[in-house]
Amino acid sequence: MSEAKPMTRVLIYGGKTGWIGGMMADLIKKHDDIELFLGDARLENRETVAKELDTIQPSHVLNAAGITGRPNIDWCETHKPETIRTNVIGTLNLADLCYERNVHCTVYATGCIFEYDDEHPLGSGIGFTEEDVPNFAGSFYSQTKGYMEPMLKCYPNALILRVRMPVSDDLFHRNFVTKIVKYEKVVNIPNSMTILHEMLPASLAMAKAGLTGVYNFTNPGVISHNEVLDLYIKYIDPTYHYSNFTVEEQANVIVAGRSNNELDTTKLMRDMPEGVVIHDIHTAYELCFQRMKENLEKMGWLPDNMPEEFKRAPKAA
Repeated sequence: MSEAKPMTRVLIYGGKTGWIGGMMADLIKKHDDIELFLGDARLENRETVAKELDTIQPSHVLNAAGITGRPNIDWCETHKPETIRTNVIGTLNLADLCYERNVHCTVYATGCIFEYDDEHPLGSGIGFTEEDVPNFAGSFYSQTKGYMEPMLKCYPNALILRVRMPVSDDLFHRNFVTKIVKYEKVVNIPNSMTILHEMLPASLAMAKAGLTGVYNFTNPGVISHNEVLDLYIKYIDPTYHYSNFTVEEQANVIVAGRSNNELDTTKLMRDMPEGVVIHDIHTAYELCFQRMKENLEKMGWLPDNMPEEFKRAPKAA
């Protein structure tokens, strides 16, 4: 932990066009005692970032910038230099420049750098800890994140949050729920996941407290794809249906492999600042879908006006 300094001026990278960065900006706007700034500089341009930091002089920096690819991480397989430029060079640039200026830097990283193995078998409840070495290199996206983390954690000013399969209270296209709802078939594997409604305020509290180092940043426990889709049926669309396929069958329709794992949240829950509520993943998902239903009703999508992209043909008899 670094010395906690008052959070007075927050600079967010990825706050103008990014999903998580935008949500963090909205969260900070609710705090009258914090000035908010959205970064313009591209993180790979070190001199430009340095100038922006010196001009704004933030007390805290939040890095939610990064390349995940469009429409998904398969994009990174054919755009490797671009992926490295942002996910490795840019991220390290910012952490290094913040270190030179004694500024706390929170990085919204990924936990998709592991896969179940003999020491962490699926269904065992034995999760990967913050000290475990990344063992998943099935996608170039995950490779870049796996390269970066050991270097990033050398910076004593950096708080590194391993986000996994993030979920929001809507059907935004980046939402894990939105993605799997649109798939023709899904694998049914328990995974650690991040419910943003709970976890993003927690990240702000952790930054305020001056926490640093690596944290598995997911709700405690695991939940399977089928369990998530069953909740979607329960709260959003009772006519929805889905089917499963194996990981081997999935490999035939994707370019890059996908990470499946359980992350141990013991350290996260131990160090979480007082007053922050984080539910287990099943409870958090139930609450998330309840909020999602309310939000979709306000948007006019529910009860019977869902966009065509979310509708399924009637199930064959």
